[in-house]
Amino acid sequence: MNDYERIAQIIRYLDERRAEQPDLAALAAHAGLSPFHLLRLFSAWAGVTPKDFLQCLTLAHAQKLLREGESVLDAALESGLSGPGRLHDLCVNLEAASPGEWKSGGTGWMISVGFAESPFGKCLIAESPRGVCHLSFVEDEKSALAGLQNDWPQAKIKRDDSVASRLAAKIFAPPSGTHSRPGLRAFVRGTPFQVRVWRALLQVPPGSLTSYGRLAATLGRPAAARAVGAAVGQNPLAYLIPCHRVIRETGVIGNYRWGPIRKRAMIAWESSPRVEQDRLIPQPA
Repeated sequence: MNDYERIAQIIRYLDERRAEQPDLAALAAHAGLSPFHLLRLFSAWAGVTPKDFLQCLTLAHAQKLLREGESVLDAALESGLSGPGRLHDLCVNLEAASPGEWKSGGTGWMISVGFAESPFGKCLIAESPRGVCHLSFVEDEKSALAGLQNDWPQAKIKRDDSVASRLAAKIFAPPSGTHSRPGLRAFVRGTPFQVRVWRALLQVPPGSLTSYGRLAATLGRPAAARAVGAAVGQNPLAYLIPCHRVIRETGVIGNYRWGPIRKRAMIAWESSPRVEQDRLIPQPA
């Protein structure tokens, strides 16, 4: 069991026993760790104690973030969706495939693919000549690679975990607050509506949330919340395109393609002050 799996186990327990406000001793007993080691592990991952982190999982906290996120999202989208969005102090230039590129299935391309560790478990990252084209969290490497090849049937797939680790270090690094980092190119295949939704998601800052209805309204399609939800669910770039920041109007976190516990972890991780997380991200050799 890696650190994220231990953290996910603790988060699941906190979520289930939220009303009981379990103390450190109860969490440690559940995780099979000493209170000292649990506190050290959890604080290193989240930058806060389990007690403080519990607040980030509450309904009231989600509703507060949702209210605060309204004006931020509206202001960002009023400036148009054509420019690159900001994600973790990282400029993401999202390019959409042309109909010809979509149909070709990656003909003539070499796609570098590899596995890397992240704060939210093992992930599969693929980089095409046009930029990052796949990011997902995986449980089974063999099926994950097969799914990627199915998405790009005509491309040549080259395994290179060092490239994936380099990209993970950039994608999952916390905001520096002092200087901007180099931009990152991303390449997606989707309908024009899906691409609009994904670009809109890039405008939702870390630590903020929006709802499906609000996202639909800011796109000028207030009756299309269900369609927006479907587009969010088809996001091919986990975390990089932050679909985890979309929740229901009621403040309920809702489902997530890569697991509801992982979504809760992401929202709380981004909402909590964190320290020294650079050292948690495997750095490229």
